Amino acid sequence: MSPGAPTTAARHWVVPLAWAAVLLDGFDLVVLGTVLPVLLRGHVWGLGPGTASVISTAGLVGMTLGALAIGTVTDVIGRRKALITAVVWFSVCTALCALAPSAFVFGLLRFLAGLGLGGCLPTAIALVSEFARKGRGGSATTTVMTGYHVGAVLTALLGIVLISPFGWRAMFVAGALPALVLVPLMLRYLPESEQFERVRQARQAAEAPAGNVVAGLFRGGLLRATIAFWVTSFMGLLLVYGLNTWLPEIMRQAGYPLGASLGLLLTLNLGGVAGLIVAGRVADRVGVRPATIGWFVLAAVFLAVLSVRLPSFALYAAVFLTGAFVFSAQVLVYAYIGKRYPDAIRATALGWAAGIGRTGAICGPILGGALLGAGIAYPWGFYAFAGVGALGALGVVAVHSGKANSAPKAVPAPGTRPAS
Repeated sequence: MSPGAPTTAARHWVVPLAWAAVLLDGFDLVVLGTVLPVLLRGHVWGLGPGTASVISTAGLVGMTLGALAIGTVTDVIGRRKALITAVVWFSVCTALCALAPSAFVFGLLRFLAGLGLGGCLPTAIALVSEFARKGRGGSATTTVMTGYHVGAVLTALLGIVLISPFGWRAMFVAGALPALVLVPLMLRYLPESEQFERVRQARQAAEAPAGNVVAGLFRGGLLRATIAFWVTSFMGLLLVYGLNTWLPEIMRQAGYPLGASLGLLLTLNLGGVAGLIVAGRVADRVGVRPATIGWFVLAAVFLAVLSVRLPSFALYAAVFLTGAFVFSAQVLVYAYIGKRYPDAIRATALGWAAGIGRTGAICGPILGGALLGAGIAYPWGFYAFAGVGALGALGVVAVHSGKANSAPKAVPAPGTRPAS
């Protein structure tokens, strides 16, 4: 489908195609953890824990840079082109990972794949937000983000099915194959956002360059909101990655057996899926700002509760609720950003918040590892993560409750005279 005013039928494709793109991000969350034990046990390329950590960090750095860059690119070339490009780029690099001859090349390809992956999420959310029915932006965003967790679960299952008979390289082939179906569908059916088309036409009429969209994040009363969203996104992803990385080991320090610790990790992520479904509906009903504040506060409360020795049923219930609030709190941040910024810089705002948040994703495992190394991860790890959740809530509070002007105006460069 060529860009332009989308038909009703085309609108129905937006959420499924965006959901599928976000699913690929969920694939990446789990795939490295799935293949690393095989690489380490088999001494592939002489790989050790230190090099494995560098490879893992390289992928996250790529995702950080990709998110920072593609939001701005999306506000210049359009949501449709940017999302398709991100999916193609990620899929090609993932396929090449299966052919990597060395740890260096493998790490480089993980970095390059991260550039594309980092762009999928903010672009998909921007597109879905702009096609959502009025008052349904929260549920539209959380629905798309369920693809992230579904992708993670499917990848873990693929690891069980593929690695033993076909080897670790088959995982990266499997991660690239969806593009053979998804990209043609996107080219044919994915429409361009009408809001972006109006912004593009306004820029052309004003003869204003589109390259200064990043500056728009700090103008028109948005400076405070931008910094606050960056802080909140950092805290939100620090929680998500910190808990996913270290919850089993922290619970082992607390005296729980390994089987129970892994079961708690599964419970945490199941709670995340349930939280996404509920969070969007709550945000649509009470407003995305109070919902986001409430979700971070409740995340902090239940993280603190986990510092207490609980009976088995109560422990699993607390972990489930922790996942429900921790994982969907960050998604509500994206929904709030989509509502708070005007059309001309919405994807840029989402991209930069996601990119800054990715630094939190790097710091989360570091924080948990430092606490474990010091022997104080239980109970102080949960107190530390609860404090992070409280800071996330304060970040949302710091955002002015008003809404930026959403009229499709261009963002003129300093000294540019708009057309009269």
